[in-house]
Amino acid sequence: MLKLGRNTIERLARFGYGARGVVYCIVGGLALLAAIGKGGRAGDSESAIRWVLAGPLGAVLVGLIAFGLAGFALWRLIEGITDADRRGTSLKGIVVRLAHLLSAAIYTGLAITAATLALGLGRGGGDAAQDWTAWLLGKPLGLWLVGLIGLAVMGGGVAFLVKAFKGDVTDRLKLDAERCRWVKPVGQFGYAARGIAFLIIGGFFLAAAWHQASSEVKGLAGAFAALRAQPYGWVLLAVVAAGHFAFGAFGLIQARFRHIDAPDIDRTDDAVAAALRAVR
Repeated sequence: MLKLGRNTIERLARFGYGARGVVYCIVGGLALLAAIGKGGRAGDSESAIRWVLAGPLGAVLVGLIAFGLAGFALWRLIEGITDADRRGTSLKGIVVRLAHLLSAAIYTGLAITAATLALGLGRGGGDAAQDWTAWLLGKPLGLWLVGLIGLAVMGGGVAFLVKAFKGDVTDRLKLDAERCRWVKPVGQFGYAARGIAFLIIGGFFLAAAWHQASSEVKGLAGAFAALRAQPYGWVLLAVVAAGHFAFGAFGLIQARFRHIDAPDIDRTDDAVAAALRAVR
């Protein structure tokens, strides 16, 4: 059996932070260009990946992004299962670990999308979120579940905003005080922008539950469009787009300087087995 050592998992995690950072830099950059009327498109992560695919060596670069996102998803899974970041068993710690597991699922899906695009097997323009929301709305208590998802997403947005306001975004970075002084505002700006986007996206889910219509569900592109539709919307879009670029830049900083206490793969295997036994 192939043994992945601590260093291998750490490298995968760092490559994952970098890949996620690149994606959000592109997302924010394109949305910012769209806001100021210089071209670009205010889209989501998949749109950014498709933009890379259309460029020189697009398939190769998207393949690398897919590999990186898969590494990030693996790290999030390990974080959630093994408590690699020492979150503890408090309510806050458990919620954060559950959020990491959800993040693992989301980035696994995005990694699969990127891989299929790199291989020339990309799907059409369907909206996966709307598809599974429609499926969920057709189930007993589905309306309430969609509403709960909306509240959970909005709760994540509040958590991002609180993190930005408190300024503890650099707590897990191995940086001296001088470097933290200029890195911290970048992280705060990025987390605040993500928080605003999450609040809007969560609101879409609540609207879908209220109107019992999956068409109400929209992702980041929809959040950008909602901002653009407001008075002085181009300014709002420009600020939030710049914040997403900052979030991506902060991800690149995390790729280099984040403290990653990756467990040995044997410990990870044991933790996964214990989690499966608990579910059964």
